[in-house]
Amino acid sequence: MLNLRLYILQRITALLMAPLVLGHLAVMIYAIQGGLSAEEILGRTQGSAVWFLFYGTFVIAVAIHGAIGLRAIVHEWGGLKRPALDLFMWVVGLALLSLGARAVWAVTFA
Repeated sequence: MLNLRLYILQRITALLMAPLVLGHLAVMIYAIQGGLSAEEILGRTQGSAVWFLFYGTFVIAVAIHGAIGLRAIVHEWGGLKRPALDLFMWVVGLALLSLGARAVWAVTFA
């Protein structure tokens, strides 16, 4: 039952990430073609709740999606079994969430 829930959760996060990836790529292409510097980009994102929500949602979805995916890979390739497998998934997920949240905070509010 847990594997089915993780499977569904990973598919939901993939559906959520698809438009976020496209949005991120569109913004990057726009910024590069416009010749914006890193300083100018940060000037536009600082204090923006919209960018915070956009990239915050992105980070949460990536952390969940990546942790579940790595759990499956470690189980198949490494033979790791539960409960160590679940612990691995949580550690990876929380690490990705922490690093991503720190980056989002730095770009939007620091």
